[in-house]
Amino acid sequence: MKIKKWLSNLPMWLYGCMLLPLLAFGLSKQGTSYFSVLDIPRIWTDEAMKDWELPNSNPAYSAQPVTEEFYYNLPERVIYKTYPVYHPDHEPEGYWDWLHEQEAEIVFDESNLITEEDWIKAGELLFDYPIDTLGAVINIQHVRNPEFYSSTGMPLTPEGIMPFAQWVVAGKGKVYLGNLSCAMCHTRVMDDGSLLKGAQGNWPGDKAFAFALESDGVSETGVQGITNILFGSAFVEGDPHGKLMASGRESILEAYKAVPEGAFGRQGTSILYPPQAPNLIGVKDRKYLDHGGLGQHRNIEDMMRYIAMNQALDFLNFYGDYNSLGLTKERLNNGQPIFFPGTYDRHSEAQLYAIAKYVYSLTPPENPYKPSAVSERGKIIFAEQGCVTCHTPPLFTNNKLTPADGFEVPDAHYDKYDIFDISVGTDPGYTLKTRRGTGYYKIPSLLGLWYRGPFLHDASLAKLEDLFDPTRLKDDYVPTAFKPHDVKTKAVKGHEFGMELNEMDKKALIAYLLTL
Repeated sequence: MKIKKWLSNLPMWLYGCMLLPLLAFGLSKQGTSYFSVLDIPRIWTDEAMKDWELPNSNPAYSAQPVTEEFYYNLPERVIYKTYPVYHPDHEPEGYWDWLHEQEAEIVFDESNLITEEDWIKAGELLFDYPIDTLGAVINIQHVRNPEFYSSTGMPLTPEGIMPFAQWVVAGKGKVYLGNLSCAMCHTRVMDDGSLLKGAQGNWPGDKAFAFALESDGVSETGVQGITNILFGSAFVEGDPHGKLMASGRESILEAYKAVPEGAFGRQGTSILYPPQAPNLIGVKDRKYLDHGGLGQHRNIEDMMRYIAMNQALDFLNFYGDYNSLGLTKERLNNGQPIFFPGTYDRHSEAQLYAIAKYVYSLTPPENPYKPSAVSERGKIIFAEQGCVTCHTPPLFTNNKLTPADGFEVPDAHYDKYDIFDISVGTDPGYTLKTRRGTGYYKIPSLLGLWYRGPFLHDASLAKLEDLFDPTRLKDDYVPTAFKPHDVKTKAVKGHEFGMELNEMDKKALIAYLLTL
């Protein structure tokens, strides 16, 4: 009775404040979380997509994405429970038959996501979730063949799990191999077999794709067509990919095999200029995404756009009148989905938000390289050599774009983007001769160098020591990581800082870099 009387004397505004948390909890449990939905923005609008990405290095061929209407007409992606893929020699007895007895289980339901931790946990599930079950990269026959693992040098966990793909069960007897998750390129199997998610991955994707093309007996015309879809850039002067396509089936397959672990010829880039797989740990603090700084990163909405675009929707982009799938703008404008991996459905805004929250939450593992007297001397050398100008602590990047050799910065860019108008002379092929090219390279962060490699944007150097080796500037140098398939020696030019140091100072500088 005393409690009831006390409640009756409370001011109405205070009574309402007491009920508000209960109301929020109740609404979130009834279905879609009311408060969460209000916070999740609509990211693919015609207005937002106009200037989110930087223009192509040849502005007439800047990417034209699908319209807002087309995008939101795509069905939202259904997320089924997935299961690990084992090397055939490590697969538990009866596992394959057991998988086929499982029923489909939908495992993403935004109405259950209440706390920040809920969203992050759901984001990790989606980070691992494959968006393709059509066999776009590899298929069931490949991963159940022991030769696939030996020929590609596939990293495995101690349990014999291949962590770059998953089994997707869409119903009893409906077991599909899932490809193209975020985790495929951004998971690293460490030396002890543990997994480091978000790191520069070591999925040997191009070797795996070459195995798939060879073992499936894909014809020369087929190999040429697939390679053109992935990398074709007919609008580029000199069109290096056209020359590759004309070189014949075996030469193309060798180009795939030449790409090392830690790099990946993702769509719109090149196996001639393969990009280093980016480290996502700490990406929340980066202003630009992609090695060429293609996507601006100003807020979580931009990260969500990047995730949506890079899960294969960029295959629908037009570059002038060019589309890698051979589509016409009229066909796209009729609003019909294109049945190609990753383009016939899309993540919901809630799913994109969860992935972004997870990526933002990534933290580095404990660094085994501890500060020492040697590394402290290296820290002084780092400052004396002027490294801090571009790799400014505490992020160890100034978050700016540096133009590639051969690219003239348009006057309008100085007011729109963060530009450090000095080229460091690294190979301009990626940013001048691919669909993702902007004419720039972003200045990368040096954090986490100890668990990364190979190095430089094209993964041409296996170790940090190689970066400071002056012999790499000579034409008779044999790159220690990526080397084009059709050359024996090649200078790895650019970024010549620190080369004049004596051996002791180089060791001290490297010791410091490994502590970051």
